[in-house]
Amino acid sequence: MLFLNSTWLFAIAALSIPVAIHLWNIKQGKTLKVGSIALINEAAQKSSRSLKLHDLLLLLLRCLLLLLLALLLAVPVWQHSLSSAKTKGWLLIPKENISESLHKFSPLIDSLTKAGYELHYFNKGFTKDDLKKLRADTSPKDKPQADDPNYWNMVSMLGQQLPATIPVYLITPNGASHFSGNKPSVALNLRWKTYIANDSVSTWIEKAWFTNNNDIKVIQGSSKPSGTVFATYTIASGAAANSLFEVGTANGNPTVKLKNSGQSPVIIDTATLRLAVYTDKYNADAGYLKAALQAIANFSKLRITVKQYTNAAQIPAGQNWLFWLSDKPVDATTQKKAINIFQYGTGKVGNANSWIKTNGYFAAGGQQNIALFKLIAGADTAASSVWQDGFGNPVLSITQAAGQTNNYHFYSHLNPAWNNLVWSDVFPQLLFKLIIGRNVLEQGNKYDRRAMDEQQLMPYHTEGTTIKTTEPVKQQTDLSRYFWLAMMVVFVTERWLANRNKQVLKNG
Repeated sequence: MLFLNSTWLFAIAALSIPVAIHLWNIKQGKTLKVGSIALINEAAQKSSRSLKLHDLLLLLLRCLLLLLLALLLAVPVWQHSLSSAKTKGWLLIPKENISESLHKFSPLIDSLTKAGYELHYFNKGFTKDDLKKLRADTSPKDKPQADDPNYWNMVSMLGQQLPATIPVYLITPNGASHFSGNKPSVALNLRWKTYIANDSVSTWIEKAWFTNNNDIKVIQGSSKPSGTVFATYTIASGAAANSLFEVGTANGNPTVKLKNSGQSPVIIDTATLRLAVYTDKYNADAGYLKAALQAIANFSKLRITVKQYTNAAQIPAGQNWLFWLSDKPVDATTQKKAINIFQYGTGKVGNANSWIKTNGYFAAGGQQNIALFKLIAGADTAASSVWQDGFGNPVLSITQAAGQTNNYHFYSHLNPAWNNLVWSDVFPQLLFKLIIGRNVLEQGNKYDRRAMDEQQLMPYHTEGTTIKTTEPVKQQTDLSRYFWLAMMVVFVTERWLANRNKQVLKNG
């Protein structure tokens, strides 16, 4: 037996609670009634106390109930081996999309199950289920998860479990929010069918803030399978009403929300954005950067302060962004002064005949290819890429240091000798997305409805098998229902025994 969420096994420590309660429940002494104490000799007073467990069966039932609860939360599964010769193939569908997938691909799913394919959930553990029971169950089956699963990670895990000799059919939505990181390489005999989910259009408020003249600027995002766009709106100060937005307060904070929308109100930012620019020798780079930041301030009407420093010790704490234009590394003291740090990468400088490519939320609308002349080698492969060159090499990446500081490493320079970024019209747009946007390390965007093409999402295929074909296929069976049944039996027995003991004490 395995546990998919073994962290909950620490809850077994809760068994000490009923034991401690039973030990604390000291049995009271008996009172003996006598007619007279005149003839009783005075004796030295003696007292004793012993900790004994009473009602042992009741104690064991309560401990067993807590034990079963801890094991249930740890998601128990029974892993057993299947002969690959007996397995015709696997049909995998995400559990949170089972009803929608059954509706859209009913003929294909029926033909595969008739051919002997096994239905497994495309979730951690790849639990097997019975299609006939699923169809007979009329209760809602599609339950959205708190976080979008990363399908590429799941395919990589599947490739480590199944040999290439077993055919695999995978049916999933094609939303871009399900794909992040690097495309995996597997030896699976995989056929991947995708579809556009029912909720294929979304509109939300990305950010809102007060301008210098107390107007409210709102960035509204709209996403559909063809792409995501953002529009900026202004709510004039003192305006009585707006056809798109509702302005209110929550816990003393000003808020704004879309009318007739299920999105929670968004707090309007009232703070001043503090930006620090440090350089020791790249004054030209600092000049280009400050010009772009000033353009952002003029366009967005954000409350922004931009100051340049040549001495790191003079940079005050509490900076929203620190642009570190230097070859020197940022020292530990300066790291703590800013929430986000944009710094030049370190490594060997090489000539590059490529361009800067931006994708997703951090792409600027209508941008052209931005020529890239020089690139610094040695980028951290574990970091998340924000901008890339035409060959997929990181140009801007992000890592998170201790203390939750976001470190952006730029593997070029803000200089025309290195690239055409500072001459590009989209340079202020790209910076704007960085300094006011969401954290790049956030897992996906729940409002993202962009669709991936089937050719884009297919993993790389490698020859051979990722595991030996002579090894048996591992299958996991969910045991949660049996633990629920055991808990109900133990709970009913415990309640019956506890009430029985009360009746015995009451009747003497």
